[in-house]
Amino acid sequence: MVLYPINTGNLKLDGGAMFGVVPKVIWSKVYPCDENNLCNWIMRCLLIADGDRKILIDTGIGTKQQEKFFANYYLNGDASLDSSLSSFGFTVDDITDVILTHLHFDHCGDAIRWNEDKTGYVPTFKNATYHISRQQWEWATNPNNREKASFLKENILPIKEKAKLHLIEEDCELFPGISVRLFNGHTDGQVIPFIKYGDRTVVYMADVLPSAAHIPLPYVMSYDTRPLVTLDEKGIFLKEAVDNNYILFFEHDLYHEACTLVETEKGIRMKEAISISDLRF
Repeated sequence: MVLYPINTGNLKLDGGAMFGVVPKVIWSKVYPCDENNLCNWIMRCLLIADGDRKILIDTGIGTKQQEKFFANYYLNGDASLDSSLSSFGFTVDDITDVILTHLHFDHCGDAIRWNEDKTGYVPTFKNATYHISRQQWEWATNPNNREKASFLKENILPIKEKAKLHLIEEDCELFPGISVRLFNGHTDGQVIPFIKYGDRTVVYMADVLPSAAHIPLPYVMSYDTRPLVTLDEKGIFLKEAVDNNYILFFEHDLYHEACTLVETEKGIRMKEAISISDLRF
């Protein structure tokens, strides 16, 4: 098994929304923002190459929406899903499985693309099975008013119509060495993969912990539908991660790809920043 970080580009989001009740005077010391209070966030996916299986976790935002939509998020950076896959010798046709942590547009947008003449949609990964939790699928296809703007029907419905869809019912081992757990604080049924990598466990954090700056318990996004559930989930997970020396892989942290944790007198904090590419087993 080999893990490859797949950079699909960056977007900017309001720092207040990303850090919730934590005041700017505090969070801006650990994650920078511009004069408009916007922070730059990467959309970092993860490719797991394990024999004949090529498993991609999340897909980035894609290119289907109109320029007016993208302008709200100040897309930046030179990377794309295709260019990042190509840099490691892969194409979208090599992908056998896609795990979508959840169906917010910045996580699943490039799972579906326009067809050649832009008259309809096709799966980006024509040879892949798409894995999504049943909870998230039902939540996203019958969206609540709070999340409705993040669940775009053109990203979601064609998965059922055009692709091979597998709905995850509960915590399970999805593939040998790759288990998934469901978290519900950010959105219902968010899928978090736990990957046995050599003698370590790498956890793809998605929006449970978007960045290393979100490790302290009070740092909860305003986007979360159930912030008190997020607090409980974070507390339980962080203790487990320290006890088991997990490596946390961040989807949105522009400055830290991954890290380990340590218990301090102020609570659990980042111990060591890590690049997945530097791990050798």
